[in-house]
Amino acid sequence: MGKTSVLLVGFLFSFLVVTVQAGDKYKKYNDPSLPINKRIRDLMRRMSLDEKIGQMVQIDRKVATPEVMRDYKIGSILSGGGSVPHLQATPQEWLNMVNGFQNGSLSTRLGIPMIYGIDAVHGHNNVYKATIFPHNIGLGATRDPELVKRIGSATAREVRATGINYVFAPCIAVCRDPRWGRCFESYSEDPDIVKEMTEIINGLQGEIPKDSRKGVPYVGGKDKVVACAKHFVGDGGTTRGINENNTVIDKHGLLSIHMPGYNAAIIKGVGTVMVSYSSWNGVKMHANHDLVTNFLKGALRFRGFVISDWQAIDRMTYPVHANYTYSVLTGVQAGLDMIMVPYNYTEFIDTLTGLVKNKFIPMNRIDDAVRRILRVKFQLGLFENPLSDESFIDQLGHQAHRDLAREAVRKSLVLLKNGENADEPMLPLPKKSSKILVAGSHADDLGNQCGGWTINWQGGSGNNLTSGTTILKGIAEAVDPSTEIVYEENPEFDYVKSNNFSYGIVVVGEPPYAETNGDNLNLTIPLQGQYTLYNVCANIKCVVVLISGRPLVIMPHLEQVDALVAAWLPGTEGKGVADVLFGDYGFSGKLPRTWFKTAEQLPMNVGDLNYDPLYPFGYGLTTQPLNATS
Repeated sequence: MGKTSVLLVGFLFSFLVVTVQAGDKYKKYNDPSLPINKRIRDLMRRMSLDEKIGQMVQIDRKVATPEVMRDYKIGSILSGGGSVPHLQATPQEWLNMVNGFQNGSLSTRLGIPMIYGIDAVHGHNNVYKATIFPHNIGLGATRDPELVKRIGSATAREVRATGINYVFAPCIAVCRDPRWGRCFESYSEDPDIVKEMTEIINGLQGEIPKDSRKGVPYVGGKDKVVACAKHFVGDGGTTRGINENNTVIDKHGLLSIHMPGYNAAIIKGVGTVMVSYSSWNGVKMHANHDLVTNFLKGALRFRGFVISDWQAIDRMTYPVHANYTYSVLTGVQAGLDMIMVPYNYTEFIDTLTGLVKNKFIPMNRIDDAVRRILRVKFQLGLFENPLSDESFIDQLGHQAHRDLAREAVRKSLVLLKNGENADEPMLPLPKKSSKILVAGSHADDLGNQCGGWTINWQGGSGNNLTSGTTILKGIAEAVDPSTEIVYEENPEFDYVKSNNFSYGIVVVGEPPYAETNGDNLNLTIPLQGQYTLYNVCANIKCVVVLISGRPLVIMPHLEQVDALVAAWLPGTEGKGVADVLFGDYGFSGKLPRTWFKTAEQLPMNVGDLNYDPLYPFGYGLTTQPLNATS
């Protein structure tokens, strides 16, 4: 009997040890068979304050190392505009970098993976050889939400090719004043068009199941990414279009003009929302508890996470960073969940930790932020697949995506003038001519036709930024082999007059810019472009292709111009412009915003009482493809 008892006790002890060990290995939060809310609860009850605060921090890759990720439990990394492993880095090099940082996160006590964000605002625009799609203003001219959805899907695959899983797109600003330097990031001055174009979220994240609860984020597979609706809210309505300035409007105006896109994005399951630098009636959006917490999280039932803009906490005071403790307190209490720090992460962590420990910020506010961040990470499948999938590497710059971008260019072109009357149209152009002149600063310049947010934050001029096809090359491929093409960037008046050209194509416009650097009170074509336009169009029949992120002052030049095309910022696929100029496809684009006569009329939007535009919102002449009339 005694021997049996000893054996029984020994068996029970062994069983308990095995059970405890097994229980130690089993963590509910790592069990994909459990509902996400149960996994979140299990993980959060295990987390210390410093682990929770670490999740709320996003740092730029320039200050990230695997050790920083491990030691500070950082929740997210981003690549700011132009923040790359090195110039012309390959997808494999991007992927290796991201995985290196991720391994640092996985080596922490709880192994919570980080999420990596990047601005992919017209394709995967930071990355060498990625497909660069037309900027949003051009997509707004297409009036084609299904096209925009396909662009979202292609962009997601190219982003995944570099191991990244989170994009700061789409921008759903409603630009009400083209003097704003970010107007090209806005689909339209019309909130209904902006709302329709949130269809891009279904491309980026995947189509949300019909039975999903409103506001809960959704990501539909390994070839999809987390999206970010930005910039909440009213960023496109600032006085005189000054970037990061004050939007003066009553609540009805804010809700009816600037808010509809957010409601549509939330219904589509958007994972994150970025807050605007701007103010509403004098209150900084990053400090606006009523709109961020009560309205966005409350009334709109948004369940993803709210992220700040770049260094926006610092910019809540003037001078910048003047009272950082106040800024952190006010921003987090307003409802910010993740802070794009992006450099001084130790200062932020120490400041927020002190505010919580001294009970200025309640623990339930921290828990709300962390719960939202984890919800997005679980929905993304990060805990099951934290490391990047190399099977997408060949998707960067894929020919199918370039073909899609070329289609988008064709559909975005708006024909504003085509001859003096319907009997004498200039377009489409004949492919077979003896000699044609191509001129202008934007005819053979890939950087100029892509605009800002291309490889670098501000973009850049020239043909060495990335790979693609200039408009000149597109023209060369479109015309008959017997047609002689003469390219002269800035031809002199007498040269044009004496060379017996059949016709001229003048491609001019704005230099690349982004954000505040693009704020412009005059909106004129640069002087050299005006000279080129005059020298060509005063002597021969000409079509002017305007490359710009917004309408520009064109009225003084209209008499000389035989045909005028708004091509916006078309991206890397310049052949799309030639496709339509020479009649392989017809013009179909419609103005996504009002084309003013003079800058003194601004702001002027469709529906205004004193609406007197050069070309009204929705205007756009059409042509038939040549093969459709033969």
